[in-house]
Amino acid sequence: MSKDTGIKKKYSYTQNRELSWLRFNRRVLEEAADAKVPLLERLKFVSIFSTNLDEFFMVRVGSLFDIASMNPDHTDNKSGMSPEEQLDSIYRVIPGLVERKRRIYRAVCMELEKEGIKDVQYEELTPLEREYAEKFFDTEMLPILSPQIIDSRHPKPHFQSKGLYVASLVHDKNDRKSMAFVQVPEHLPQVLMLSEAGRSIRIENILLQRVPELYGKFRQEEACVFSVTRNADVSFDSEKFEDSETDFRNYVEKRLRKRATLAIVRLEIDRDVSDGFRKELMKMTGVQKHQVYIDRTPLNMKYVFEMIGGLPDGLKGKLLYRPYEPRWPEDLSRDVPMMEQIRQKDRMLFFPFDSVEPFIRLLNEAADDEDVLSVKITIYRLASSSKIVRALCRAAENGKEVIVLMELRARFDEENNIGWSKMLEEAGCKVIYGLENFKCHSKICLITSHKKGKYGYITQFGTGNYNEKTNAMYTDLSIMTANEDIGRDGTAFFRNMLTGNLDGQYKELLVAPAGIKPALMEMIDGEISKGGDGYICMKINSVTDRDIIDKLAEASRAGVDIQLIVRGICCIRAGIADETENVTVTSIVGRYLEHARIYCFGRGGSAGLYISSADLMTRNLSRRVEIAGPVHDEDIKRQLIRILEVQLSDKAKASLMQPDGSYIRKCEGEAVALDSQQEFMDETLHDVQNAPVPQKIHNGLFGRIAAFFSKS
Repeated sequence: MSKDTGIKKKYSYTQNRELSWLRFNRRVLEEAADAKVPLLERLKFVSIFSTNLDEFFMVRVGSLFDIASMNPDHTDNKSGMSPEEQLDSIYRVIPGLVERKRRIYRAVCMELEKEGIKDVQYEELTPLEREYAEKFFDTEMLPILSPQIIDSRHPKPHFQSKGLYVASLVHDKNDRKSMAFVQVPEHLPQVLMLSEAGRSIRIENILLQRVPELYGKFRQEEACVFSVTRNADVSFDSEKFEDSETDFRNYVEKRLRKRATLAIVRLEIDRDVSDGFRKELMKMTGVQKHQVYIDRTPLNMKYVFEMIGGLPDGLKGKLLYRPYEPRWPEDLSRDVPMMEQIRQKDRMLFFPFDSVEPFIRLLNEAADDEDVLSVKITIYRLASSSKIVRALCRAAENGKEVIVLMELRARFDEENNIGWSKMLEEAGCKVIYGLENFKCHSKICLITSHKKGKYGYITQFGTGNYNEKTNAMYTDLSIMTANEDIGRDGTAFFRNMLTGNLDGQYKELLVAPAGIKPALMEMIDGEISKGGDGYICMKINSVTDRDIIDKLAEASRAGVDIQLIVRGICCIRAGIADETENVTVTSIVGRYLEHARIYCFGRGGSAGLYISSADLMTRNLSRRVEIAGPVHDEDIKRQLIRILEVQLSDKAKASLMQPDGSYIRKCEGEAVALDSQQEFMDETLHDVQNAPVPQKIHNGLFGRIAAFFSKS
């Protein structure tokens, strides 16, 4: 085999993760183009696309810049591309995405205008509206503006990442040109509502109109709104943990301050400008030509949520999704203690269709139960107002031992977690911060009790954060069990975390970085041994690990049927002849963010199932502490298989990967295409509305399905 053929073979069924992610974000944007999605929800999807892209530049592009400067010869093991080649590819793809966003945004805005909702420009204001806008500028904005002219007496300014600025090219009385700028105030409302009917103006447009007044003797020639995006990929590596630091929390706080000064990786301008003005903007921000984007949509698309909040209820009711309230599962009694019901049989919650309240009630019961000795939990992201934290504090105040493994390095939630860690400590909880160089991303809670001379355990493990806000927005799974072996594994897990042991032995739980990947490889081998009778179905958010990808390709070559449900990045390309022709990749982007992770090996009653906090990414499998928990309860197994089957049948929100890594919508023109998330909402509502008084309790979201199977 020639060298060239070998290289071609190596990457014949893989693709670059950054380009795969950009394809995912395009699928998010396409939801904004779907006429079946309510208008204001379509506007939200444009905003979500923009926020996703912001974070992509802050983290992924920023990281590639770092790698390019430190290790320029490094190659991506899925594409063979160097950091510079990856950056070049990204910068080639982005303009097309930005233009697609502009067209979709404009189309949505035109439809909204028919409903009376309009983001108006200053020149479109009525005389009364103009008077209102000018008063707002004079009384609310002007007193806090800090305009600056860049000249020899003023140092080069610092621009805040994703802050909005108005830049001006100005002349003095001698016709000498200078650059001037002023930041749009962040703490003010970003949208000024002009009428109850839905007319509004963004405050940067008010400032843009009045900005010439700020520069006195200078004459403005040209102006625009601009924003910069900075690298936000701050490292918390232990080798950078200074010897003089004794408090890891203080160290993280110091490292976060560094984020504000990292390199600028993108400059966005809201309109076409002259070449001279553009060059001055580039000079002022220190970017290259390929890092400059003209984006004629609002540069801060987060205004959308503020604007929607100011609309009358009637319009919101008409143009948003019908509100859905997560429900108390019909198979759980409100009158029987949660601890008692879990001891009867394992319980599963499927968010956001099920409410998180049963878990919160479990924590509060544990806080008050005289037999409970301790509550131990891992925390990655928390809601800004957390009932879960209140329950933990209550337990500590009641004399229980409460141990919280708090991950301070959860990206963009670091400050929130620092605040919560202080509150938990003040309540008497013992807070630990995980292991050096290994983020703790696992989701596990262990309640230990002692009664009649015997220890008992209730263990909860799941796929999502202990965050009531995201529990109502993300699809996630949570299993609560009194299984003694799992409880003993939970005890060993927390003991190992407290002592820094990453190589602990567990009977039931799979724990990364040592345990999940080898187990997955072994289970894939088990299906390979079955040949054409083998079956693998995995629902995850991302697939990037090269070893897992190669093992799945090996399984495909052996005839194993492989169904992957992957929301985002997927570096294995499906349908490649003689390589991955037995692999199918489905991506679902809908009302809720798909976040649950299910591993299924085999079919029917003999299938082995796990739910997990880990995606099939090298960082999750090798550089994080993650947990995958086994599913033993037959009802829950059937429920999980049902979830997988419904999602694989989705034709409304599902896209199917093509051999080149692109995606096409699965919808085959049915009058009513199945929407898996809507199906789950409908089933939950049906269960709640028609639930009999519980006799024998059947578990989970699909209680009636489990009941049906148990009778058959």
